[in-house]
Amino acid sequence: MQTSGLLRLMQLVSPSLPVGAYSYSEGLETLVQRGTIANVEQLQHWLIQELTYGAVRLEAAVMLRSYQASQAGDRAAIQYWNQWLTAARDTEELRSQSLQMGRSLLRLFQDVQSSLDSTRTTDLETVLTTLDALKSQGCHFAIAFGLVASMWEVEETAALLGYLHSWASNLVSAAIKLVPLGQTEGQRLLLTLNPTIEQAAQTIVQLADGDLVSCGWGLSLASMHHETLYSRLFRS
Repeated sequence: MQTSGLLRLMQLVSPSLPVGAYSYSEGLETLVQRGTIANVEQLQHWLIQELTYGAVRLEAAVMLRSYQASQAGDRAAIQYWNQWLTAARDTEELRSQSLQMGRSLLRLFQDVQSSLDSTRTTDLETVLTTLDALKSQGCHFAIAFGLVASMWEVEETAALLGYLHSWASNLVSAAIKLVPLGQTEGQRLLLTLNPTIEQAAQTIVQLADGDLVSCGWGLSLASMHHETLYSRLFRS
């Protein structure tokens, strides 16, 4: 991957990216309050299961399809997968999170578009037309991530690894506050997760459309119960 693409990927997955990822725990807050996750070993088990069988695999697979459709200029495919992801969201909290982060990323992309290479002007015009349609129906974060990664000339596999690692980093950061965990423990856990993230990426690129299924009822229940917690640090 070219240096410019790598730098843009680092910006896209940075915790400082203003899309609101820091405000979500994706059900983790429920699990901690109920004692299901009380230490780093239990957190590691949860994250490995999610990366191997859970909804994040679907999101990452749809992100890839958004990336590929953007490369091909296929607006219909982008809109199809955006609607598909809406139907695949099990709870209102998870759906709202995905749409809020997607909306924020699209707005950010449009605000900084003038800094893109002039050689991508034609592609940019096509994407901006697509964005107008997506904004009217709501755009999921995975769809927006794929679009931006494509426009920023991030290599496909790198975009997938970055998406998965960013997801894991956000939940580890939430767990540091909730469990709580030490910063060193959190960083050690992220290093431990690297082989799982690599394996998940290898599996995701081979998934056919008919293979996009997940076993995430634990996440769904945690998300639904999160709505009624007595006190909350996170939005979901």
